[in-house]
Amino acid sequence: MLHHMEGDSADDDLEEVMNEPLHISDSHQSKPRTSSISETEFSCHCCYNVLVNPTTLTCGHNFCRHCLAQWWESSHKTECPECREKWEGFPKINIMLRDATEKIFSETVEKRREEIKANPKISRSLLAFQRYGDKLGRSKTVQNKGAGFFFSGVLTALTCVAVVVLVYHWGSGVVEHQDLLITKPVSHWTPEEVVSWLEQLGPWTESYREPFQLENVNGRLLLMLGDEELLKPPFSIENQTHRRAVLAELDRVKTLGVKPPQNLWEYKAANAGKSLFLLYALKRSPRLTIFYLYLFDYSETFLPFLHTCCPAITHIDNPVESRFLYDQLEPSWQQWAEFLVKYLVLPYQLIAEFAWDWLAVHYWTSRFIIVNAMLLSVLEACSLWRLWTTAPIRSLPQKMWNHLWKMLSQGFAFALMWPFIPQFVCNCLFYWALYFSPIINIDLVVQQLMHPETQAR
Repeated sequence: MLHHMEGDSADDDLEEVMNEPLHISDSHQSKPRTSSISETEFSCHCCYNVLVNPTTLTCGHNFCRHCLAQWWESSHKTECPECREKWEGFPKINIMLRDATEKIFSETVEKRREEIKANPKISRSLLAFQRYGDKLGRSKTVQNKGAGFFFSGVLTALTCVAVVVLVYHWGSGVVEHQDLLITKPVSHWTPEEVVSWLEQLGPWTESYREPFQLENVNGRLLLMLGDEELLKPPFSIENQTHRRAVLAELDRVKTLGVKPPQNLWEYKAANAGKSLFLLYALKRSPRLTIFYLYLFDYSETFLPFLHTCCPAITHIDNPVESRFLYDQLEPSWQQWAEFLVKYLVLPYQLIAEFAWDWLAVHYWTSRFIIVNAMLLSVLEACSLWRLWTTAPIRSLPQKMWNHLWKMLSQGFAFALMWPFIPQFVCNCLFYWALYFSPIINIDLVVQQLMHPETQAR
């Protein structure tokens, strides 16, 4: 019995000894573990401060969100600033590490957050970095659309077929028939073609058509008519404004040798390459395109364009037939001032106003142009706002020069390639840009306006 008691006592002492080192070891381990935590273990290897919104890359390194954004913006590289390994996808904030740093170094993290928010340069870098990530996400979504992407491709294919059918229908229809006088010399016009030319001047010529028909006035006789011949019988155009309008158009016909274009389709038939160039260039650079019209197509296109968009106050109440005269007058300084303001600030509004004036001639086409001009104005405003908020002012001249060089080089390349482009392909591109570009621009505007403006926490 005594032996058992001694054994039990020895066992108790052994258990006590074994438990005691464990307790001491735990206490020694817990104390150094807490005391050894320092800011250097949770510091960013770019700024060497405590991590704020720590972002973990695929290589395992952690950086502040704003430090990574500034590195990406300055280097334009998707690689780790420390080991130079490229990251995959778009880096995300490490939530667990962020919560740990906020609990352990709450005062330091909060102070750094306030400094980051007060720095506009860092805010712009974060916004640009987030937009880059959103763009990657949208492209990845497009790649993984599956059935939606398939149906989008089908819709694009059907649209291309619709353009081809439209070109074929209009190419063999009424439009081509009306283009005859644009390419046929005036001296070869028949009496029927002279009457057709007179009819296209406006409804006010209805009372003068019969004398031209009875006299069988052909192209040669038309070129010989003057003010006295039109005033006397059998033409008897006693209205001085009507007579001046006919003579003004007759002078243009004599100068050109053919009938000048009087609507969009005739202008396209007479200037196929120029119309396609203007249509695409207006989307990318309306100011350069209008300046191009001023330099190379002043009397035939630029003056009517300016008088339509910025009419003279004294000419507003004039009848329709007098517009042939006023379109060739030199604009007043008030018209030039109004035009220059619109040209610099709202160039697409000039196009919309010009299309609005042609609603009676091109009903649906003018509406497509007006809608497209509005959409392009919104896109330009979004681009300017993005440039203002994300890029320094000193980079603006460089961006303007790059844009100018790009437009000039594209125009030069178009001038070289144009003679080799088949007319059917040119027509397809023309109608695509005219009628289906607004649909594409609607999607671009929605993306710009619905863009999530996320900020770093």
